[in-house]
Amino acid sequence: MTAAQTAFQRLLTIMDELREQCPWDRKQTFQTLRKLTIEETYELADELLSEDLEGIKEEVGDLMLHLVFYAKIASEQKAWDITDALNSVCEKLIVRHPHIYGDVVADDEAAVKRNWEAIKLAEGKGKKTVLSGVPTALPAVIKAMRMQEKTAQFGFDWDNTEQVWDKVREELEEFRLADTVAEREAEFGDLLFSLINYARWQGIDPETALERTNRKFRQRFEYVEQRAGPGGLEAMDLPAMEQLWQKAKNEVSSPPLSAKGG
Repeated sequence: MTAAQTAFQRLLTIMDELREQCPWDRKQTFQTLRKLTIEETYELADELLSEDLEGIKEEVGDLMLHLVFYAKIASEQKAWDITDALNSVCEKLIVRHPHIYGDVVADDEAAVKRNWEAIKLAEGKGKKTVLSGVPTALPAVIKAMRMQEKTAQFGFDWDNTEQVWDKVREELEEFRLADTVAEREAEFGDLLFSLINYARWQGIDPETALERTNRKFRQRFEYVEQRAGPGGLEAMDLPAMEQLWQKAKNEVSSPPLSAKGG
């Protein structure tokens, strides 16, 4: 048995013991664990952005525990177990990589993605359209990007970057001319969607770009807050805040999202 197999078996044994002996673990269900799994997933996402390898290791372990927990609950219900889940994903990978395990030719990433989506549609399993594979619970920015990526694989895309930018300008003007709140909301959504599409064409991950700005804003505002004086922010006027904000821009480096910087 390899070290990896030994470690995985150790986790399975601990899960069995906790499920039998720990009052908290015994009470958990699919639904009670769901929100905790979402939280763990976002914690992993934070570490991935920072490329903190130790942090990634810890969060991968935490998330692995949740996956094993779901398999344990399913096995108790006589539905399936961890072996079934692992074999299932192995079979899926083999079927969806015919250029590796079959005689299909795929010379580039785009061809691999097209094959993957075509095979998923052919498999059925309730996914009757290209976009049905995009989870509805995804954050809106990521969901927009994934929908655009999936449809582009089948040729539903612009011909060049200038066309994409023209669409951004068109949506910006429609937003500017909108009259009612409902119209402005609809046009703002269209504008965001077109900007996300432009980001895709530029090779930019819009979710990462926005999170970089979020972190930059937070760090600079906290700089202002920490230097606000005895009365705090409430005692400051806007010009005083702006003065500190400009100092923050010069003195505080933007928190990197990865070791590669940018």
